[in-house]
This record gives sequence, C-alpha cells and structure tokens, in this order.
Amino acid sequence: MSGALAWLLVALGLGVVVVRRRSLAVTLVTVQALVLAVRAHDEAGAAAALAVRAVALGVLLLLVVSRTREPRPIPAGVAPMLRGGLAVALALALTWLIPTLGLASRNAERGVLALVAFGLIAVATRRATLFQVLGIVLVENGLALAALELPSGSSAAIELGVAFDLTLIALVAVVFHEKIFAEFGGGDSSVLRSLRD
Repeated sequence: MSGALAWLLVALGLGVVVVRRRSLAVTLVTVQALVLAVRAHDEAGAAAALAVRAVALGVLLLLVVSRTREPRPIPAGVAPMLRGGLAVALALALTWLIPTLGLASRNAERGVLALVAFGLIAVATRRATLFQVLGIVLVENGLALAALELPSGSSAAIELGVAFDLTLIALVAVVFHEKIFAEFGGGDSSVLRSLRD
C-alpha cells in the first residue's frame, strides 16, 4: 500500500472525528469505503462487495440523517480539536504499543490502527447516536483494510463474511438510533442515562 493512500484513508477518518455535520461525516465515511473498494481492484469479488457495502451504507445513513433531523445541535461534550488530538494520540499509542500485524506494509498497519483508534474516539466522545454508528463503520473500514493488506491474500469468502457481519452491526445500530430518536425526539445518547428499571 502506498503512503499516499494510507494518508488519504487516515485523513478521511480523522475528518469524521472532528466534523460537526452528520451529513458531512457520512459522506467522508462513504468516500473512505469507496477508496477501499478501489484499493481491492485486483480481487473483483472483494472490490464489488466493498463498493456495494459503501454505497448501501452511505445511502442508508444519509436517509437516516434526512429522516431524523435534530431539533437542535447535539453538543459533543468534547471540543473538535480535543477530539482530533485524542484520536491522533490514541493512533500513535497503538502504533507504538502494538507489534507488527503481519500486513503487507507498515503503512497499511499504521492506517488500520489509526482507523480503529478514530472509530473508538468517535464512539467514546460523541453523544449523537449517528456519530457512534459512524465510529463503528470507521473500525469496520480499518478491518477491511487489514483484510485487503494480508500478504498471502485473504479468501474472498472471509472478506465478504466480515463485511456482512459488521454491516449488520451497523444496521442494528441505525435501528437503535431511529428508536432513540422516535422515543426522545433526538439522537442524544446522554438521555439514555435517565432510563431506570
């Protein structure tokens, strides 16, 4: 994997962590997934599966954004620059602490770890449930990159299985987002603290 491609994927992921608009974050994740599909050009089955997944998730998430308009912006609780700093710090820490993953290049390993870190930070620091779903998709994109960068080449069945499983997780999370929105009139996960048995 070239360093430029790894930097592009990482920059798109970091954008998701720091942007405020849900539609822009969905667009960044969708472009990132499409870049992964282009990267998989030498494996037609994997490339097709990743492209279909990218477009389907992008359309679904944009539909969710349009159906669940927030009455007021949901504050993240953590400022964008601090979120970005935490994401970069976690990515660097993972890069320094985790030994090689055995992927085709060290650039790919760093990209995978950065996407996982960015997804974790997005889930941990954002109160808007849709951004938490996008954090899951960022981690999924990181795992898809890892599968594409295995030196021996991974089985297309394994790649399709992982993409399908993680896409189902994202779809379940989208359903939860819609239920939370319908019940509380917004996608703010902090309102869930008020629930009691």
